[in-house]
Amino acid sequence: MQLALALGRRGLGRTWPNPAVGAVVVKNGAVVGRGWTQPGGRPHAETEALTRAGRDAKGATLYVTLEPCSHQGKTPPCVDAIIRAGIVRVVSAFGDPNPEVAGQGYAKLRERGIAVETGLCEQEAAHQHAGHVLRMRDGRPYVLLKIAASADGKAGLPGRKPAAITGEAARARVHQMRAQSDAILVGIGTVLSDDPHLTCRLPGMNGCSPVRVILDAKLRIPLATSVVGTARDTPTWVFASPGPSAMAEDILKTKGVEVFRVEGKNGRLDLGAVLKALAARGITRLMVEGGPTVAAAFLAADLVDEAALFRSPEELGAGIDVLEGAPLTALTQSPRLKAASTETVGGDTLEMFERA
Repeated sequence: MQLALALGRRGLGRTWPNPAVGAVVVKNGAVVGRGWTQPGGRPHAETEALTRAGRDAKGATLYVTLEPCSHQGKTPPCVDAIIRAGIVRVVSAFGDPNPEVAGQGYAKLRERGIAVETGLCEQEAAHQHAGHVLRMRDGRPYVLLKIAASADGKAGLPGRKPAAITGEAARARVHQMRAQSDAILVGIGTVLSDDPHLTCRLPGMNGCSPVRVILDAKLRIPLATSVVGTARDTPTWVFASPGPSAMAEDILKTKGVEVFRVEGKNGRLDLGAVLKALAARGITRLMVEGGPTVAAAFLAADLVDEAALFRSPEELGAGIDVLEGAPLTALTQSPRLKAASTETVGGDTLEMFERA
């Protein structure tokens, strides 16, 4: 099952709207087939593993990180493939909360005399499939908040000018996090001050960049920005309030940008409505990367499921605080989040927090 979980992680950020599942076929103590959900969500992990196992699947055990699907979607049900392959035992880590499955996969396998065991490495699988669970259960994606802070709690220079807070190793880790996310979100302030690319720029991983989501209530994003200029290469979605003109939206559409309209209040978009719209489009894992206003808003709305706090040992001096209108303790001492781990990344420190 640990191997199946590792295989499933290969698909994180690339399989939405489907979960990133891993599967392993074992016979006589040897692995005879392995698979993981392919880009775009299909083929599914089980059929991939069974195809690689071939005839050796007959009489074998299938280990899988999520309950096999039992309904006809864009591909046939995985339970049918398992039955046809001659699998005699299925070990599943986690039940699928999708109402079209929800125990029916297990039931159909048992009806055909296949032994089914559940719950092995369940906690790890639940964390790995948390985005799928939240999308099915609450109609929103799993939210990872990433923050970089100087030793004195600053995120940038005065006037909201950008500054290099962390070192190369930390930045590489951030790009890895991007690659494992379905979408990455920033506010219009970050776009205007930094003109970021918001892509994964690790060697060989250019194709793993997530959907770029920009919160822009007044629809004032300049056409000359990097995210607009490359919208046909990397999907770019802009969320605006209903007020801004349709002409501005139409111009963005000609550049390949997709515009969503959601309600807001006091000039700020309803983050809950934004998340529901993202989930409706299939996004399961969202990385929120900036800036201070957006980070503080997600924390205040209790929409953060996991947080990655990169701390630099260097002070920045005068500058803007990491969280707009709130101390950093709003994250580090939040009753809704608990410290999960701490590690050194190059010359910086990474502190992880998860929902309590």
